[in-house]
Amino acid sequence: MEERLQKILANAGVASRRKCEELIAAGKVTVNGEVVKALGVKADPVKDAIAVNGKKIKSESKLYLLFNKPKGVITSMHDEKGRTVVTDFLKGVKERVYPVGRLDYDTEGLLLLTNDGELANLLTHPRHHVAKTYLATVERVPHGDALDKLQKGIKLEDGMTAPAEIEYHDVDPESNQATISITIREGRNRQVRRMFEAIHHPVIRLKRVSFGGLTLDNLQRGKYRKLSEAEVQSLRDAAKKAERGG
Repeated sequence: MEERLQKILANAGVASRRKCEELIAAGKVTVNGEVVKALGVKADPVKDAIAVNGKKIKSESKLYLLFNKPKGVITSMHDEKGRTVVTDFLKGVKERVYPVGRLDYDTEGLLLLTNDGELANLLTHPRHHVAKTYLATVERVPHGDALDKLQKGIKLEDGMTAPAEIEYHDVDPESNQATISITIREGRNRQVRRMFEAIHHPVIRLKRVSFGGLTLDNLQRGKYRKLSEAEVQSLRDAAKKAERGG
């Protein structure tokens, strides 16, 4: 059965669908030996010979991992500077998996990895607004009115943020720091850090503790586990529910 080329590539674990579209547009994909650059082209993954950078794609079994990313690790497959990347922790994984979204170098916590480009696209597409919860330890203790600004939406250099869910998680008067639970449904670059900078409470430590309803539970830092079929389905449901505005 014919499908759009970018969907075939994503389902084969090449990359996310958006990244696959970039590969097609760059002329790196061939179908039966012919370079294809148009995104609307369809192919049959069974009958057609499809290759990326001259290497024929092959279907891999779908794999879904939940990883507790340590601080000081790059959310990438490789790093030209030789720094530690997330795949350095996946030595026992034979399939090629890719991060779903990103966590900054200095941010730790829950990161999903998969070779299911369709699901990755579903979870990261701007219109789906999947909930992500972080614990942000910040300088000084923000007053309630400052947190109200984040809750209602605050202006950053790239526009207003959507409303966020905010709660005090812990307050340490001795160190004059506070840990705030913040749930957002956007995926802007360094968004949580910039939101707290906007209210003059810079982030000292940032950890993502939930994504689409999944949590780290007791998963140790630097370890990963496979998601169950029920958990994968719950991610799909969360994305579809968020798209509907639920």
